[in-house]
Amino acid sequence: MQHEMRAEYEEGSSGRVAGAPVKIWHMVRANGTTAMCGRELDPDAETQAADLWATGDSGPFCHSCGAMYLREVP
Repeated sequence: MQHEMRAEYEEGSSGRVAGAPVKIWHMVRANGTTAMCGRELDPDAETQAADLWATGDSGPFCHSCGAMYLREVP
């Protein structure tokens, strides 16, 4: 199964605005908008490749999504 990260923005911000501050990164399945932790995310939110999960290249990361993701990915 393929995964990608999707941003959750600070209150009052939107993915439609370039440079909007990211509150936390969630993991979603395929091109979905529902995070693995159950939070519904903006379909216009920025996405990143799943292989950046838990690296120093981006963050912070949702701990609940991380636990679920690690159970699905070998």
